Amino acid sequence: MARGSSAGFDRHITIFSPEGRLYQVEYAFKAINQGGMTSIGIRGTDSAVVITQKKIPDKMLDTSTVTHLFRLSENLGCVVTGMIADGRSQVEEARREAAEFQYTYGYEIPIDMLCKRIADSAQVHTQRAGMRPLGCSMIVIAYDPELGPQVYKTDPAGYYCGYKATSVGVKQIEATSYLEKKIRKNPSWSYNETVEMAITALSHILAVDFKASEIEIGVVTKDQPKFRVLSEQEVEERLTAVAERD
Repeated sequence: MARGSSAGFDRHITIFSPEGRLYQVEYAFKAINQGGMTSIGIRGTDSAVVITQKKIPDKMLDTSTVTHLFRLSENLGCVVTGMIADGRSQVEEARREAAEFQYTYGYEIPIDMLCKRIADSAQVHTQRAGMRPLGCSMIVIAYDPELGPQVYKTDPAGYYCGYKATSVGVKQIEATSYLEKKIRKNPSWSYNETVEMAITALSHILAVDFKASEIEIGVVTKDQPKFRVLSEQEVEERLTAVAERD
């Protein structure tokens, strides 16, 4: 029964190991990396951006149906990294929470409140037998009329927090290190600069020159607070700008 130091404590989600660890929750974090994807979220002066890779595993697939970017409400959107089936389930739950909040109170749910509800639900999955943690992490962006652009991240343990810039996935450590260096001087990035920084960061950590069809970018801005996904033509324009700058 013993398997390394876990010694059977990873068989049940409700049991702590003698060191105070929940192995099933740790395994859920590892499951995020199974797809080999990396996603980044960055907050600019008047915009917020999420970017992720777009991998098409089979040439027979209709590429327009493959995405990791989802609208949660009119002005809130997210990128899901990890097990996409778990991610879609979490997206549906987030949409339901957002719709119920709007129906009850008459205005759109704030991003921090939505992330709190998603995280609370994820935490219950680490606590009750008969459930398992979701093997995905969600980066949510929105433009708040009072607070400006916002970037939040939730994880399988039920933790959530706001960020200036964040990442999740296989190259999370490298991406975080890269972003910390760029954020250190507290730059004032415009919309175009924020998008280009997201592209540059992802390209740098993966050591890849992307084509427009290989990445997905979701944005919210002060002028257009509704969440939208950039078209391939718009992505190509930003890739060209990055290439010319370099």
